[in-house]
Amino acid sequence: MTRTRRRRWLRWLLRIAGSAALVAIGLLVLWVMTWPDVGALASSFPKTTAFIERDRAKGVAVRWRPVGYGEIADELKLAVLVAEDINFFSHGGFDTSEISNAAREAFEGKRVRGASTITQQLAKNLWLSPEKTAWRKLQEAVLTWRLERSLKKRRILELYLNVVQFGPGTYGAAAASSRYFGVPPSGLTADQAAQLAASLPRPSTWHPGVSSGGYARHVERIRGRMERATWLEKLL
Repeated sequence: MTRTRRRRWLRWLLRIAGSAALVAIGLLVLWVMTWPDVGALASSFPKTTAFIERDRAKGVAVRWRPVGYGEIADELKLAVLVAEDINFFSHGGFDTSEISNAAREAFEGKRVRGASTITQQLAKNLWLSPEKTAWRKLQEAVLTWRLERSLKKRRILELYLNVVQFGPGTYGAAAASSRYFGVPPSGLTADQAAQLAASLPRPSTWHPGVSSGGYARHVERIRGRMERATWLEKLL
């Protein structure tokens, strides 16, 4: 190939690369512009969530009634924290220590526990799907970053307790406490709170009233963690 032809090919490749970069930037801008308004959650509850709409599309009767942070018993806040994300108040949305532990357990051939934080789970419940794809995880990571920088920690926890699924068609602390125990969320006992928190990994099959040895053992684990994590109470 002559020098002139090489230069021609090089100019052609540079033009293609430049066009591709412009397209990529345009798609990225469009992607970001169509994302949800995270800041609006600082002062209002969402009108619905991706998980709730997913259930409704299947014809499931959904129970859901958001309530304020002060209307939810500290026992439930504590139970959920020790069950799902004990380092919630000290990390910035991603718990590197839990990610490292999960990776080590996977390497050792053990059953891997989830390493998602409460903020990550909130992002997924509000706007995404339960699918475990690289694209979904990227979306979750960006939304988690935005949630942590737009909202205070207690507000993130408040939103999570109001949208997370505690059983079939049952979303949020108010709906769960009423359905399973006939009390408002402020009236939950430590035992009842542990039962609700234990349902979070498998809400379709683990919830108060089911006969499951695995679920019962998880309830007991959470009660033990609650008794040991008294240091968390001052942060609630």
